[in-house]
Amino acid sequence: MKYNRFEELPVWPDAIELAVHVFELTARREFQGYYGIKDQIERAVASISNNIAEGFERGTTQETITFLYISKGSSGETRSLTNLLERLPRFKVLRSQILDIRARAESISKQLRRWLDSLQNTDIRGPRYLTEKSRRMEQAKRERQEFLKELEEMRKGGHHEET
Repeated sequence: MKYNRFEELPVWPDAIELAVHVFELTARREFQGYYGIKDQIERAVASISNNIAEGFERGTTQETITFLYISKGSSGETRSLTNLLERLPRFKVLRSQILDIRARAESISKQLRRWLDSLQNTDIRGPRYLTEKSRRMEQAKRERQEFLKELEEMRKGGHHEET
């Protein structure tokens, strides 16, 4: 599936939702006096969705890969900070929320890893490099594939009628 906007990417809304959960957590009174940790986890979690968006908008596969790795790193930083929070006595009452945030960040890391794997195994350089000729060739290729798929479906359908 081809995405035209970063908002359509399945991982991006998950990253936004994770950020919402983190900001809800850091608004709790337990974070009063812990401004360093609060600031660090808020910056890390906001960086996840922002780097997905920036990488997508750059228009090249290589830049997308670079920014997805930054995003993945910020997801790891978020998980690391949840491990710290879980071990501090002041935050024990927030343990279930902290574990939920960690699980969400882990899920995002896995999604990013799968996306990175697919990007690293492609010859597509990105939309910035597309010319009118390459777009026409890509369209013709898609149309051929669709035609062959239809033929295959017709062949299978015809085969069932004979049996």
